[in-house]
Amino acid sequence: MTPHPSRPDTRPDQQSDQQPEVRSGGAEPAVPIVSIDPDGADPHGEMARLRAAGPVVRTVLPGLPDTVHAWAVTRHDLLGRLSRHPDISRVAHRHWAAYRDGLVPDDWPLAGMFIGLTNMFFLDDPEHRRLRQMISRVFTARRVEEMAGDITRIVHDALDALPDHRSPGTEGVEGAVDLRAHYAYTIPMGVICRLLGIPDPMRPRMRALVDALMRTGDKTAKDAADVETGRLELLGELVERRRSRPGADLTSALIGVRDDDGDALTHRQLIDTLWLLVVAGHETTFTLITNAVRALLAHPDQLAHAKTLPPEGWSAVVEETLRYDGVINYLVAGYTKAAVPIGGTTIPPGQLLIGLYGGVGRDPDVHGPTADRFDITRANTQHLAFGVGAHYCLGAPLARLEARIALHALFDRHPDLTLAVPDDDLTQVPSMFTNCPTDLPVHLDGAPPR
Repeated sequence: MTPHPSRPDTRPDQQSDQQPEVRSGGAEPAVPIVSIDPDGADPHGEMARLRAAGPVVRTVLPGLPDTVHAWAVTRHDLLGRLSRHPDISRVAHRHWAAYRDGLVPDDWPLAGMFIGLTNMFFLDDPEHRRLRQMISRVFTARRVEEMAGDITRIVHDALDALPDHRSPGTEGVEGAVDLRAHYAYTIPMGVICRLLGIPDPMRPRMRALVDALMRTGDKTAKDAADVETGRLELLGELVERRRSRPGADLTSALIGVRDDDGDALTHRQLIDTLWLLVVAGHETTFTLITNAVRALLAHPDQLAHAKTLPPEGWSAVVEETLRYDGVINYLVAGYTKAAVPIGGTTIPPGQLLIGLYGGVGRDPDVHGPTADRFDITRANTQHLAFGVGAHYCLGAPLARLEARIALHALFDRHPDLTLAVPDDDLTQVPSMFTNCPTDLPVHLDGAPPR
């Protein structure tokens, strides 16, 4: 695997009216323009190069003109401060200058990850607070706790089925199982579908849509349009089904929930909220499970220690995985409503910000010289994998619960689990957003004799 290099642009003085070279009376250094790999082939190598470039960098996103830059802070503490800053908005059409000025193509393939939706991820207060409170009324801590039994049943059903997925494979991986496809994916998809009342026949279509959303390397405008059409049709079908036949699921509850003024979610708010729950509710969790298994199998000493832990103790594995190999590489962090001084420079108003939510987990300013080491006994596992501030992920407790149960049960059932290929041979999903290998071939009962 040859990583795509992340390098400063060879023309650092290139300017545009929308993206001025950032200086303040000559006192501030120029902010470097750094390219990123849209395929995400070497995420942690790239994050290290971004940190080396400086605390604040600019980059060009796939599908945008070279003169339209996104800004990123590369330090853990700076991203935390930026996420809580009062002059940061999530509403692109109001505050992103390039979008308002028509520099963002109407058919930009990545628009679905940055602009246009009416769920709480893309809203500011007071509308964000209103929607979040409405969802919190039905997506409660008690509901999450009550899911533990369902999660355990889904996990054990997936474990029972794993041997049936052994593949003839290719030379060296005969009898291997792709744990990503047949375990890590199966569990959170089963959980979110049960939570939202999504019938089994809808699952393949749902998964295909999320896959298409997260891919960035060779994504076309048609791909993006197909995702938008597909999600509206599929979730519209789900809503109509639950309106006519309500159940104990979250979709039925969201259809009936109202705010303090007695107003319900609009149809589009409901559809966009369900989409947020589907995407965040299984994409991040199955990536978390996959990355945790990979990290444990690549670090036998850590796996040996994990096996001595009680079921609840596997939370240490979950938190260290979120720090060491977080589920999201880059994600929109907002748009500047006013000039924002940070990291020794000033980000002008009207700029797109992206967060390195997974990458800052290895910030040596926080985790010292062992930041690149996977260590489940680490005392400080600070990370921003679920965001920070007002937009902190509502589903974080459910993701943690699923991953803890799934990881303990997997290694309890298959204590001799091993990778079927060298860790270095694994390749990443072609996405600048999600951080996950394309597959995770394992031998369930140890490597077969040669």
